[in-house]
Amino acid sequence: MDETYYLGAYWGARRETAKQCAARAEVLFSSVSNVDPSFACWFQQGSSPKAALKHPIQTTAGTLEKLLEQGRDRAVEELGFRLSGWNGEHDDFDASAFDTTCGGSSQRVRNYWLFDLPTRGPSAKRVLTGPVLANVLKATALAWAPDWGVAMSYAHRDLMEPRRAQKTPHVGWVTYLAHHRGTVPPLPSPVRVEPVQDLGTLIILTPDRFTVTSPEHVALAEQVRDRLAAAGLLEPTSP
Repeated sequence: MDETYYLGAYWGARRETAKQCAARAEVLFSSVSNVDPSFACWFQQGSSPKAALKHPIQTTAGTLEKLLEQGRDRAVEELGFRLSGWNGEHDDFDASAFDTTCGGSSQRVRNYWLFDLPTRGPSAKRVLTGPVLANVLKATALAWAPDWGVAMSYAHRDLMEPRRAQKTPHVGWVTYLAHHRGTVPPLPSPVRVEPVQDLGTLIILTPDRFTVTSPEHVALAEQVRDRLAAAGLLEPTSP
């Protein structure tokens, strides 16, 4: 069975208006459309793919603000706004989707931006590389200023979950950590470390596709996680 991959960015309670969230989302959509063409076009979720294709998402701040307002929980304002979409690819294995909860100030629900990534096909061959995922995660960090972020497979996440303390960052194929978490220590080869302006740091384990079927990949991720934890960078996310 193919490993399936996602890319997510996470941050604690941060009250923002729909307008502020829309401005951030507009920046992200503009940036990732330049990373790969599969991120250039989006549609609202519908009862069927055919129905969804009738509702393209204009990724301008004004339109995104309206869509975010529609996804607002009006009964509990502190939960923020919800929005999701799909890129219109008919082959489910080669499709991407996004989902977000943003602007929330509740301690019960965290804010996040999530891309579900293609698994196999032309888009997957382009997207599922260390450099491309690093660029997508960098764009996400610049747009949303999260506490941490990661690109990894669900299989790798499930493998590591029993050892992960609650509310602490995952360490995956590509990991982002905000600067306030601390200084990234020296890491083993072939790991690459890249700054994200003055916001944080990207950690890329391998340029090739990371998979849990590779003992070397899993061992490298474990080694990096242990070094980051020892340096105090994997403490729980603040509320």
